[in-house]
Amino acid sequence: MQVVEYQSEQNVAVIKIKNGKANAISHEVIDLISIYLDKAAAEKKVVILTGQTGIFSAGYDLKIMKQGPEAAKALVTAGSNLTLKMLSFPMPIIAVCNGHAIAKGAFLLLACDYRLGVEGDFKLGLNEVMIGMTMHYAGIALAKARLAPVFFERSVNNAEIYSPEDALAAGFLDKIVSQEQLLPTATKIASMFSQLNLAAHAATKLRVRKENLDNLAAAIALDSAGVIEIKG
Repeated sequence: MQVVEYQSEQNVAVIKIKNGKANAISHEVIDLISIYLDKAAAEKKVVILTGQTGIFSAGYDLKIMKQGPEAAKALVTAGSNLTLKMLSFPMPIIAVCNGHAIAKGAFLLLACDYRLGVEGDFKLGLNEVMIGMTMHYAGIALAKARLAPVFFERSVNNAEIYSPEDALAAGFLDKIVSQEQLLPTATKIASMFSQLNLAAHAATKLRVRKENLDNLAAAIALDSAGVIEIKG
């Protein structure tokens, strides 16, 4: 079974992460998301990126991260390049966060154009500092670009983890609904995005995000030249 699935529905392409209980972000997950994004762009489809019931993603695959600094750096760099691709992607990307979103899972939310979350006892946020990882430059750049300013240092320096309601205020989510309303609301949002002039959307996105994209690219270069630090 593939760890990422692609389903085409009228004007929408659904990319679903299905990689174990944690929906871990591995090289295979990153590669498949990138491939399916290209497929959606070729088909001119609005993208819905989602996970499994109860879990969007708990972050990078820890088995890889624990193999050593070089393995960790390679995975984080690949993930950051995916983030850069998503932020500059020509088609709208809607995240449907159906549960927990931690670390890279939360960064994927920050890379999307619209983030729909679900009510419930779920945790969202950046726990890198909590688990002993010095926040990478690309993560800092993305968080600074997309989070509400008052929540930036609380999220990055303090590894504060939020409920869906507080994640809405922080800037990880744009809207939260009940589990029953998640799919109908996602469909409605996708329909709204499909009515945009997509060429104008793509060009405007690049203008609006130019400074953030430049900062993120520079941050990825810094991470690639350095070491991903995980302290015991």
